Amino acid sequence: MTHSVENRFLAIVATAVFVLVVPLFVLFLTLSTERAGRELEDHVDVLLAANAQALGKPMWDFDEESVRRIATTVISGGAISKVQIRDTAGALSVALPAMPEWPKGGLRSKSQPIVYETVEGPKVVGSITVYFSRRSFLSSLREAEAAIVAIFLITVLAVIGAAVVGNRMMIVKPLLKLTAAIEATRRLGSRHHVDWHSNDEMGRLAQSFNAMQIKLEQEERELKLAHRRSNEIYNMTPAMLFSIDDDDRITGVSDHWLLATGYSREDVLGTRFSDRIAADAREKYLSRKRERQIGECIWECTTKFICADGRVMDVLIIESSKSVEDEAEALSLSVMTDITALKQSEARNHRQAITDHLTGLMNRQGFESALDEKIAEADAAHTQLACLFIDLDRFKWINDNLGHQAGDSVLKMFVAMLEPLLPQGSVAARLGGDEFAILLLSGDAERTALDVSRRICAIFDAPFLLQGTAARLSASIGIALYPAHAGNAAELLQKSDLAMYSKKRGGKNGARVYDPQLQDSTRQRAEIESFIEAGLENDWFEAFLQPIVDLTDGTVMGYESLMRLNHPQKGLLPPGDIINVAEETGSIVDIGNRILEKALDNLVMLTEATGDDRTYLAVNYSPLQFEPGLPMRLAALTARRNIRPERIVIEITEAMLLRDNPLVHTILEEFKQFGCRIALDDFGTGYSSLSYLNRFPVDIIKIDQSFIRSLTDGQPEKRKKSHLLAEGITDIAHRMGCSVVAEGIESGAQWEIVRDFGCDYGQGYLFARPQRVEDLIEQHQWQQEKSTYVA
Repeated sequence: MTHSVENRFLAIVATAVFVLVVPLFVLFLTLSTERAGRELEDHVDVLLAANAQALGKPMWDFDEESVRRIATTVISGGAISKVQIRDTAGALSVALPAMPEWPKGGLRSKSQPIVYETVEGPKVVGSITVYFSRRSFLSSLREAEAAIVAIFLITVLAVIGAAVVGNRMMIVKPLLKLTAAIEATRRLGSRHHVDWHSNDEMGRLAQSFNAMQIKLEQEERELKLAHRRSNEIYNMTPAMLFSIDDDDRITGVSDHWLLATGYSREDVLGTRFSDRIAADAREKYLSRKRERQIGECIWECTTKFICADGRVMDVLIIESSKSVEDEAEALSLSVMTDITALKQSEARNHRQAITDHLTGLMNRQGFESALDEKIAEADAAHTQLACLFIDLDRFKWINDNLGHQAGDSVLKMFVAMLEPLLPQGSVAARLGGDEFAILLLSGDAERTALDVSRRICAIFDAPFLLQGTAARLSASIGIALYPAHAGNAAELLQKSDLAMYSKKRGGKNGARVYDPQLQDSTRQRAEIESFIEAGLENDWFEAFLQPIVDLTDGTVMGYESLMRLNHPQKGLLPPGDIINVAEETGSIVDIGNRILEKALDNLVMLTEATGDDRTYLAVNYSPLQFEPGLPMRLAALTARRNIRPERIVIEITEAMLLRDNPLVHTILEEFKQFGCRIALDDFGTGYSSLSYLNRFPVDIIKIDQSFIRSLTDGQPEKRKKSHLLAEGITDIAHRMGCSVVAEGIESGAQWEIVRDFGCDYGQGYLFARPQRVEDLIEQHQWQQEKSTYVA
């Protein structure tokens, strides 16, 4: 660099000399040469003229010696190189010198005739010719001019030398110092200063450079401090930090990252991060990274990372990247968090969320997810999927009588016996309560489902032993097939549930495959629900009354209130379906309250029409209606209508007593204290227990009509057993101080039999059907008129 600056300076000086000085010097020499040439020619002309005149007489006289003297004089001047004198006749010829030196530039010549003045006048007697050389630049200079030229050249050279020396001292030297400082800074990495002080531009340049170096030193210290602190923060941060480039190569890792993964920094720098992702998760990781949005600054994903010891941990990676202009590489910083424990916790929570804690099977949520997966699996394999919906029959009795702990034990025992029966690949779940579901994949799904159902039903062939009590259960199973019966998961589960309820209503204990006709019963149920809702809103419900007579003389002793729904278009609807649906939906409470008030009004109307205030009203109550305020409400209703409490009979079923609910016992005692009587309806069916007569305040026993019907129907052996049972119930009831009502008497033979073994009262179509109070009043009036006529 130094030589380059100096050479450039010399080139500039040389250029200035050649442009300015040399042309002037050349012009000066040219002018001097021209001047000397003119002076030489003038001298030659004078010399020729003078000598031509002097040679006139010697040439006329043929005085060769004089001619030679004159020729020698001409030569001696130094300017003439050769002189040649000839006469006109050719007799005299003088040439001096005989062998002259010819210059390189050649000779010039000038001639002049020699004239002599004779008496006769001027005559040309000969000629003189002189030869002289051309003047060169330097030869033409005079001494003064040569001195001026020498002084000029010396001055120019002195100026150039001073400029070169000044350039070296004032420019090159500080530049060399500046260059040395820069080179030292570059090589040694430290900031070197320029040792130069002057009040010119170079001094200010050196001062500015030194100030810049000082500032850069300060900035470098700050940068080093910031870098050191950033590295310390990077490594001290309790997180696994790392950076990667655009080729997915690791460019930096924190100490915490190395500590957590077990790698050394030398092992990982420059390697691909994706190579340390577990093989089964690598493609998903790379795919998600490729699919990230362009310009997306924050990107995150979860994957599996392989540690140095081979341990695989679940990690959450959050990458922050930024594109920097004019840089080949973008900035990237990633945080890797070990979420193995969180994943395990999520897995546990997921298992808990989809697992029934009591049985260990899937719960409803898990089953619904599995159902979608199994449907997808069935579609992929082009096979069938069977859904079994299982409901345990009479399970509620165990909870109500033996407690929920016993019920839980039953469920555990059932699942323990169920699981070995299931084919491989099947899915079982507890949907809630005593409801279970099973999924079976098979080419012949219906046959497989029926076979599994038979084995499940066989579980209940033997009773379950609970707290020393043998409890018999059964299972109602509904089967629906995909895709034969349903096109999606919800529909498949709903139709298997529908098939199960159809089996439960049709007799329980067995399996039923879904049939499209079952949809009709579902629609019928929905229709009944709409009828109930409209009936309550439009007051379509009526309280029919069926007389209860004394079996000895047929005298009406009371009336049972029975619910009827009188639809404006469909007429009277069967009460059984309405009661079942109402109890399931909970609307039985509103219906019961409506019927109770109408039945009490009807009793008042009958009393006023017949004048008989001794007949009683039997009112049926659903278990759902038994609430603490029921006795007070009945007391208020009867008091408002001036009906004595003893005229009210509360009919309850054995199912209500099965619960052994303290609230039921308390309400019954309140009814007794109020003055009402208690009747136990449908006695002899279900789980009849004579202990009810001792534990509850029962006044009337109503023998179920199935026993009465069997007294005259069927095989003799059956008639005999039915007779013994009915007679035994009557005898025990009388011994307990209870009256006995025989239900469902439809023939005189039945009347006679029950009267003979001591039944007190009877009820059935033989005496009267349930009817409106207006019909009863009209019938009573007709009998009165008939008696009057006979009398």
